[in-house]
Amino acid sequence: MNFKDKVVDLVASQVDLPKEQISQLIERPKNEQMGDYAFPAFTLAKTLHKNPALIAQEIAAELTSVDFAKIEAVGPYVNFAINHQKLISQTLSEVLAQQNHFGDQKLGEGNVPIDMSSPNIAKPMSMGHLRSTVIGNSIAETLKKVGYTPIKINHLGDYGTQFGKLISAYKHWGNEEDVKKDPIMNLFKYYVKFHEEAEKHPELEDEGRAWFKKLEDGDPEAVKLWQWFRDVSLEDFKRIYHELGIEFDSYKGEAFFNDKMQPVIDELKEKGLLHESRGAQVVDMGEDENPAMIVKSDGTSIYLTRDLAAAIYRMKTYHFVKMLYVVGNEQAHHFVELKTVLKKMGYDWADEIYHVPFGLITQNGKKLSTRKGNVVFLDQVLQDAVSLARKQIDAKNPALANKDQVAHDVGVGAVIFHDLKNDRVENFDFDLDEVVRFEGDTGPYVQYTNARAQSVLRKAAALNEQPSLDAQIIDDDWAFSVAKALADFPRIVARSSDKFEPSVIAKYALDVAKKFNKYYANVKILVEDKQINARLALVQATSIVLTEALRLLGVNAPKEM
Repeated sequence: MNFKDKVVDLVASQVDLPKEQISQLIERPKNEQMGDYAFPAFTLAKTLHKNPALIAQEIAAELTSVDFAKIEAVGPYVNFAINHQKLISQTLSEVLAQQNHFGDQKLGEGNVPIDMSSPNIAKPMSMGHLRSTVIGNSIAETLKKVGYTPIKINHLGDYGTQFGKLISAYKHWGNEEDVKKDPIMNLFKYYVKFHEEAEKHPELEDEGRAWFKKLEDGDPEAVKLWQWFRDVSLEDFKRIYHELGIEFDSYKGEAFFNDKMQPVIDELKEKGLLHESRGAQVVDMGEDENPAMIVKSDGTSIYLTRDLAAAIYRMKTYHFVKMLYVVGNEQAHHFVELKTVLKKMGYDWADEIYHVPFGLITQNGKKLSTRKGNVVFLDQVLQDAVSLARKQIDAKNPALANKDQVAHDVGVGAVIFHDLKNDRVENFDFDLDEVVRFEGDTGPYVQYTNARAQSVLRKAAALNEQPSLDAQIIDDDWAFSVAKALADFPRIVARSSDKFEPSVIAKYALDVAKKFNKYYANVKILVEDKQINARLALVQATSIVLTEALRLLGVNAPKEM
């Protein structure tokens, strides 16, 4: 049982409120000198017709517990100060016993498909793709830790009018030899050129749409070119995913659902949901709302048509308990339409579809755009991050073994961590020099803290000292601060999984790292006295939790840096 549960039980013994309500009322005082938990008596004032401060005094007077060093009324609050030795002993015992399973919980079960990353073929992966990829991956790892079975789906953008435009561009300016030499970059150049030329020659847009119609109708030349573009793109994407340490369970993209759309359109017709509007086939969304377009006036499908087919396919295939779409803020209306149409079709499971939105990565405050060629390539950013990490490692620890691997883990980890430490709905500016710093609120700072803990444990092993709680327990304020933070890890994991918010874990990892570094600066750990093994237990527990927190973010934790 955790200490908050103990507070709830104590309060419940004195007040006539359900434990669930008491638990929701419990607060954490901003000033730790006031205690570790606080119960506000305001709620009881109405029913008891008493001053909340008097109620708090009456409750506190009746409570004693070996788990708490102090229980006292402070104004309208009952404050609980945890017994330092109890918390440190209990927390370290649990972490050392459970190792990387500390924080595992059974908050749910069943399949959770996560639609994430999903770059468009024939375009290089840009920094714009980073967010969906790493946010989705972290959510998957966190859901797995609390009992679910995540299914990572890369719903490739491999269909739509843009591929008609790309085929048109290739027919005008393409060269097979050039594409074979550098597939992605050359296809990307053709795509950018198409949009530049289309501004001067609008008829090109009609030509692009015509090629897409040919592709939908199975024209052999269109299909052959499209398949080629898809194959070379996927090969390049997988190379970058390998750099990020991310794997997918499915690469079924939009094209896979091409033959699954007509049954959906037929079903909408049968259920009387589809009607014509200005030549297009639409579904009404209700009063004051624009209808949802299902088939365009030229007979082609759109994203919504394919997403309806995909959602129905995924339910039939995975029987999911939830389905997540990790897609930018700007697509919010699309997912409102998706859920509304599915509900109108009678699929109540649409209530368990969640859009997990996120903000933009900007550079110097400006949005990145693929169409205009104003793009920062993810591949290049990762290479530059690893180079920057390598330079700092060479300066700090020139004799380090496995420098290349460590530089990779630190550089790539820095880029991932920087993305995830930001609340996902916020926009943020990207400056690589800031991201790969070993000091400040960065991934390398957390990794370096873990490496520091591992260094202490190696030195202790050389002295034949091992982490253990058999000896006298520690109870100094620095150790208590670290242990209290470690004890919070299961709650942090639960909160992150509930909100689909990796930043909760990233911010927590920074907090643990800062508290441990204060402990390291103020306590002589390797002094051979009665408490050395307990101090080493705290060091090892910190390393275990930091390593696991980083893993949930998709970041490796080198043991030396």
